[in-house]
Amino acid sequence: MQTVAVISQKGGSGKTTLALHLAVASQAAGRNTAVIDLDPQASAAKWSDRRENDVPVVLSAHASRLSNEMERARKAECDILLLDTAPHSDSAALEATKLAELVLIPCRPAILDMEAISNTLDLVRTQSTPVCVVMNAVAPQGNEAREAAEAIAELDAPVCSVHLVNRVAFS
Repeated sequence: MQTVAVISQKGGSGKTTLALHLAVASQAAGRNTAVIDLDPQASAAKWSDRRENDVPVVLSAHASRLSNEMERARKAECDILLLDTAPHSDSAALEATKLAELVLIPCRPAILDMEAISNTLDLVRTQSTPVCVVMNAVAPQGNEAREAAEAIAELDAPVCSVHLVNRVAFS
């Protein structure tokens, strides 16, 4: 089971949106996919409740139960598991980082997001989990994504070559 944690200490960076879109795309590609929602706001779980489709499965859990829920996903023969974490939750983010094979950090190309990314990188780097920053909510035109990616690269963090453009449909 491949496990990907979506982490950012900054609220509003697009963690849940990224996790859910990746889960739906994975499921559509024929993979048994699940999401574990570690955010007390339970946005991913509420999204799942509103859907008519039962997949991807979204489980809501506290960080202290993460390994148990991951074992349930493993027993259900889950191919891809996405861990959606809460902002400002070092314990949940750290636990997700420990148990994941990859960490994705969504980051909007805005100064407040850019300033906050260092804290997230510091937390992730306490483990040996590979990390990649995903530029999120990028304007369809202009240089902001390139400039932000260059600034992030100076922090010794790889930036995904695909940038997610800001679209009303994503909301």
